[in-house]
Amino acid sequence: MDEHEVATPRLVLRRWRRDDLDPLVAVFARPEVWWYPLQRGRTFEETRLFLERQLAERDERGWSLWAAVHRGDDRLIGFVGLARPTFLPEIMLAVEVGWRLDPAYWGRGLATEGGQAALDFGFEVLGLERIVSICEPENVASLRVMERLGMTLDRRATHPTHGVPLLVHELTRDRWRARGTSRVGRDAGSTGG
Repeated sequence: MDEHEVATPRLVLRRWRRDDLDPLVAVFARPEVWWYPLQRGRTFEETRLFLERQLAERDERGWSLWAAVHRGDDRLIGFVGLARPTFLPEIMLAVEVGWRLDPAYWGRGLATEGGQAALDFGFEVLGLERIVSICEPENVASLRVMERLGMTLDRRATHPTHGVPLLVHELTRDRWRARGTSRVGRDAGSTGG
């Protein structure tokens, strides 16, 4: 693993590879994965473009969302990591922590575990002052992950394309430090969730 890849107790969060396309298509095709905001799965072409964007972002700025691989079975189960939420103009310069995982792996605390690693990476390695996370109010599971990560409501917004309400949560570097939860470079225990 390189310096921009992280191992948690149950995940390897690594850079994307072109051969990730087929397993990613299988995950993204499931409607539950993209229910918020699409209410359907992603097509092969949409997933291919997602992967191409991740590869390009990694080349351009040195980081992108990570491919999330479950350590127990070495299976690509989705993504966790940091991205720029360019779809939402009022916070376009922010960095967002996010996750989308195969529903077969839901309810195990993996989004929280991976989200914590992404926050640690953002604050420790990238030196960010603030990280946000965005979801629809009905996405209760993601709201719970945000709460477990120590994020609090920053603002309400509306998705400019889909017209649905959004909640923007945030965590500042100072609040992250006060929590004392950094795990970058350590194989720490589960962060719960």
